[in-house]
Amino acid sequence: VLKWTRRETFVFLVIATVPTLCFVLLDWKWLTIPWVPIALIGTAVAFVTGFKNNASYGRLWEGRQIWGSVVND
Repeated sequence: VLKWTRRETFVFLVIATVPTLCFVLLDWKWLTIPWVPIALIGTAVAFVTGFKNNASYGRLWEGRQIWGSVVND
């Protein structure tokens, strides 16, 4: 997987490293982000992921039931 995603991984690493170094080394304190928006977005992402996972599992289970009835018939 790393072979296929090495370019994207490197880009994300650079995107994450540059602001971190600016915050730590250059003392740019205006780069801080309040925790409330991050927590709200994280909660929303958790709900969306949970609903999508539940829907995917439901489709998988329905397909298994249909396949079982086909095999039994």
